[in-house]
Amino acid sequence: MKALLIILGVLLGLVVAIEIGLRLLFGLGKPPIYIADEEIGYLLAPNQKTTRMGNRIAINAYSMRSDTITPERSPSTLRVLLLGDSIVNGGWWTDQDETLSALLTTQLTPLTSQPAFEQIEVLNASANSWGPRNELAYLRKFGTFNAQAVVLVINTDDLFATAPTPIPVGRDRNYPSHRPPLALIEAINRFLPYESPPEMAAVRAEKGDRVGFNLDAIGHAYRLSQEAGAEFLLVMTPLLREIGEPGPRDYEIKARNRLKGFTEDQQIPYIDGLPLFNNAPTPETWYRDHIHLSPQGNQQVSEVIARSLERHLSLVKTTDK
Repeated sequence: MKALLIILGVLLGLVVAIEIGLRLLFGLGKPPIYIADEEIGYLLAPNQKTTRMGNRIAINAYSMRSDTITPERSPSTLRVLLLGDSIVNGGWWTDQDETLSALLTTQLTPLTSQPAFEQIEVLNASANSWGPRNELAYLRKFGTFNAQAVVLVINTDDLFATAPTPIPVGRDRNYPSHRPPLALIEAINRFLPYESPPEMAAVRAEKGDRVGFNLDAIGHAYRLSQEAGAEFLLVMTPLLREIGEPGPRDYEIKARNRLKGFTEDQQIPYIDGLPLFNNAPTPETWYRDHIHLSPQGNQQVSEVIARSLERHLSLVKTTDK
């Protein structure tokens, strides 16, 4: 009996040590939590903070990966609303200070040397796997927060994104609705065979002109921004496999051409990142995988966005004061 108790004690101590290690070293046990929304599909739960793989993640009261903000902008503040999916959000693999929004804030900071602005706020309204229709729904629900500019960042895959759905929340392990009781349980779940909720099959099989649906959402986001008095900028980042030869696939070329024609017809300011990435000497260093940007990639994209916004934003404040 004594030997058994010793063994049990050792095992318990080992489990406790593993639990502590998983929490401290990897941030397991405290994943970002999601909430369902019938219009948006899902949002990061408001007012949460965690650290994953050493990267700090902070979500404010409006489900943004941003610091605390006031709904209304102060007259001396330059505010940009950045909308997007995991590329904008950064996910667990990106520290809060290396997100696209944080780097864009730094790029625009020189504007504070002018009398027009005293501070810069780049709001990061985003979530993994959002598409244009999710982002439009967010804009409809929350508005522009009195931002002078709204920047919508998409990638090539977003042109084929499906309609918003709350199905994954609490059922897909990538969209937990609560934190697990133990980090060890989360770690084990990561290695178990996984299938997405069966109802997602119908979502992924959405019929109709999916590219057209997403173009329409982009157009609505553009008009809502204009109605709110904000400039609008659409930015698209390419997939890694689109860079160089043979380039985008035939169906992607058709969708890209539709997007280009749509933005020209609607007079929507649009930046296609493919030429920029094609001109990079080592574009693979701008990615962490086939789609998500590395800190270097975020830096390059933030510079392009800043240059596009800078001239207008430095002038608009003189009439706003």
